[in-house]
Amino acid sequence: MADSLSSSSCSSSSTFSSCESHASRGGKLILSPNSSSSNYDYSFKILLVGDSGVGKSSLLLSFLNSKPAQYSLQDLSPTIGVDFKIKLLTVSGKRMKLTIWDTAGQERFGTLISSYYRGAHGIILVYDVTRRETFTNLSKIWAKEIELYSTNRECIKILVGNKVDRDSERAVTKEEGVALAEHHQCLFYECSAKTRENVQQCFKELALKVNSRGKVLFSFCVDGSANIVVIFLIW
Repeated sequence: MADSLSSSSCSSSSTFSSCESHASRGGKLILSPNSSSSNYDYSFKILLVGDSGVGKSSLLLSFLNSKPAQYSLQDLSPTIGVDFKIKLLTVSGKRMKLTIWDTAGQERFGTLISSYYRGAHGIILVYDVTRRETFTNLSKIWAKEIELYSTNRECIKILVGNKVDRDSERAVTKEEGVALAEHHQCLFYECSAKTRENVQQCFKELALKVNSRGKVLFSFCVDGSANIVVIFLIW
């Protein structure tokens, strides 16, 4: 399965609006493969949500790197404000651009909430299997926030229990995770950013599910030729 990678970031709240506009512009308006300026078939906005310290940034970096990381995940600095990375990959013959957003998971960045959720096609809810409060907060805080601010009611959600490499320190069982995922109508994975267990599978399944949810409504040529074809997706 061929993957290619490029990345960019935005970690300043003052520039968030312009970055968010770039990443989610035309959530339902996508250039087709016929456009010479595009090297992907579909573009999707993906969010990572959950308490601070659950390993959202570590999961993202683990996904972006095709080989085991040469850095210590413990050395990663906490995310400040908002950051996003772009991953280009091919799944089932479709070239996809995933713009993946990561936040600090801290209430003081609440002013970014509405822009963060706008136009998201997929949401990954992350908890730390060794810290039970991060699990209970998914229902108490994050699921409610998604319900309140998400503009796409058909977005795909995945519940992810991170840090399964520390199984002896577990505070949340796999069965509890499965039950919560079913309650909130989410897919479910247990992952380890450190060992990369299930990380690639998690993101790629999300991309497949998001892609299968979109339906082509209609398309037309912008300039009267076959160079640029605009496709509208209905979700």
